[in-house]
Amino acid sequence: MSNTVRFAISLDRELMESFDRAIDKQGYVNRSEAVRDLIRDSLVTQDWDEKEEAIGTITLVYNHHRYSLSEELNDKQHQHHGLIISSMHLHLDHDNCLEIIAVKGKGNKIRQLADSLISIKGVKHGKLTLTTAGKEIS
Repeated sequence: MSNTVRFAISLDRELMESFDRAIDKQGYVNRSEAVRDLIRDSLVTQDWDEKEEAIGTITLVYNHHRYSLSEELNDKQHQHHGLIISSMHLHLDHDNCLEIIAVKGKGNKIRQLADSLISIKGVKHGKLTLTTAGKEIS
């Protein structure tokens, strides 16, 4: 006996057509797999701040010529070394850098770190991406 459960949903025709176009562009072979991924994403981010073992990435874009910005970002990361698994620094062009920081720990602590890095004057763009180690989803 299969664990698969079938259910029906009702959608406005235009919404369904937009969804079909979007999942086709992403390469999904059917709606079911696309809906499964949407549900998984929702479950991963639900209550993320309260999780004891949350993981994610913090992505930062900044101008490294900005006085003391690189040092400030580096100092902040050293203050939270227990949350940081790894980081990668890329030179985008003569002025701009991309930093990707892999983090693991309590969800709310990771969010606080991300907010503190993203809000530093001179960071052009920053984003916290939430994900999971995969233990709680199938």
